[in-house]
Amino acid sequence: MNINVGTIDRVLRIVAGLVLIALAATGTVGWWGWLGVVPLATGLFRFCPAYTLLGVNTCPMKK
Repeated sequence: MNINVGTIDRVLRIVAGLVLIALAATGTVGWWGWLGVVPLATGLFRFCPAYTLLGVNTCPMKK
């Protein structure tokens, strides 16, 4: 499993995931807020299966 999620992308995924989970936990949004687990997990593991399928990589090039 290669890393394919860069730093800015990672931070945005973690923040969005935590916000969605918090909104779902407080009852502000419906059940779909629990889908925030997906961006949270991809941000924490720095790997996105969809990026692999699409050939996208937001990590900086290694020299």
